[in-house]
Amino acid sequence: MVEALKKSTKFGGAEGPVVTIVMDGVGLASDNAANAVKAAHTPTLDACMQKYPMVRLKAHGTAVGLPSDDDMGNSEVGHNALGAGQVFAQGAKLVSNSIESGKMYASETWKTLIGRTKERGSTLHFLGLFSDGNVHAHIDHLRAMLVRAKEEGVHRVRLHILIDGRDVGETSALEYIEPFEKFLDGLRAPDFDVKIASGGGRMQITMDRYEADWKMVERGWRTHVLGEGRQFATAAEAVRTYRAELHVIDQDLPPFVIAENGTPVGRIEDGDSVILYNFRGDRAIEISRAFDGDATFDKFDRVRVPDVYYAGMLEYDGDLHIPKHYLVNPPEITNTQSEYLTATGIRELAISETQKYGHVTYFWNGNRSGKFSEELETYIEIPSDVVPFEQRPWMKCAEITDRLIACIESGEYRYLRVNFPNGDMVGHTGNFLATECSMEALDLQLARILSAVDRVHGVALITADHGNADEMYELDKKTGQPKKNADGSYKAKTSHTLNPVPFIVYDNYTSDRYHVKTDRTDFGLANVAATTVRLLGYEPPEMWEESIID
Repeated sequence: MVEALKKSTKFGGAEGPVVTIVMDGVGLASDNAANAVKAAHTPTLDACMQKYPMVRLKAHGTAVGLPSDDDMGNSEVGHNALGAGQVFAQGAKLVSNSIESGKMYASETWKTLIGRTKERGSTLHFLGLFSDGNVHAHIDHLRAMLVRAKEEGVHRVRLHILIDGRDVGETSALEYIEPFEKFLDGLRAPDFDVKIASGGGRMQITMDRYEADWKMVERGWRTHVLGEGRQFATAAEAVRTYRAELHVIDQDLPPFVIAENGTPVGRIEDGDSVILYNFRGDRAIEISRAFDGDATFDKFDRVRVPDVYYAGMLEYDGDLHIPKHYLVNPPEITNTQSEYLTATGIRELAISETQKYGHVTYFWNGNRSGKFSEELETYIEIPSDVVPFEQRPWMKCAEITDRLIACIESGEYRYLRVNFPNGDMVGHTGNFLATECSMEALDLQLARILSAVDRVHGVALITADHGNADEMYELDKKTGQPKKNADGSYKAKTSHTLNPVPFIVYDNYTSDRYHVKTDRTDFGLANVAATTVRLLGYEPPEMWEESIID
């Protein structure tokens, strides 16, 4: 248990509530043809950037606990940092360190996986995102585990690959599959049989989150476990065939099954072992529930539930203990903002639509599912539409705003936080015009929110968790301009960016009582929590990163 925050002797706090507005996926980038944020008509956001104090925050790499500054940020680590006020070593770094030190291979889970497979003469299956995007998984972790499995005497391995095209280039699948097949050729031996067994685009199968579309998970189950689906001789053949037939990008590739003589090479059977090697939790929880779920599981008909030993790379939900077995302990995130606010008796609200609801609750609270206080915390989830995001780029921003404004004006909450997913979820589609539209829809809501904040003499902190919509095309590193395809069109980019994000302090009533350190360039997302607490009139805890205001 943490202690209550101490009252500040420098600033008594804003008269009204403090509202944190997370514009998910909205970074700061050059005004070029790739920037959908700049292209959009956003008079409210533009005015805020010009008239109010703004700091550029680091939202990637070491600033959010990732291994290096070449690693793009993501919503999970971004909201961890925003909510914790501290930087913790995150999934990719944790896993890499555990593999390099050998700690993972010394874990009871790894020993059980290997021992069970050898004793039963069964198959060890690896399932996960097949790229080096380092947001959900890294292909190097898979390579390392395959080498180790061979060294430890496993004889049969099958791989179930989820094609990326979202955290990496939108049509980069073959750049991973073809070199990996050569790697497997060098690994195979008379006593080591390893093959790719199934796959599909990450937005078509397996990797749903927040229970937005369980049909994705069902398609993955039927593909990986049951071996049902269109058959191909190789994964590369599947990718080439689907591209030619459907003209879709990698994340939208339909499921495929690798077969020999009409028989799938890698169904998951009784006695087998399965490792989900994704380290990020949000898109790993549902498939984990399907594997670990008992007879009461009712999200879809699993048809056949093999008796397997299933393990995740990490424990994806520490409160619900999903999955039951995992290879690397997740970061222990303690002393979070919500812990301190509830200990101080401050009522707070968290609101978003389904696609990002977990980010302002679970991730914000340090990967904790439950509340710190049922009395002081209110969570509101606006159900997301289950349609392609480019078809409704406004998503649920108006409905979110309706509820948020009612809560602001109710006087019940001293602190409120909201996430608008538009810039990220629509940005991931690679559709520039839709993303531009999403930003304009968001700007309309931002104007409504700020008017409500003014009516109650509050403060709004406008920020983001990482970039995405700010760089919709691949850029040439030399010129900084978008790359072009052979037909003259720009090469779409669907991944996050390395760009900083804005942090705007919107305050029309008490801004003369404190100073915003706009001259600083070293702040990151973790500095927001201390800033928030100061605006509420309290001193931040010593272990937090420093405040952006004094």
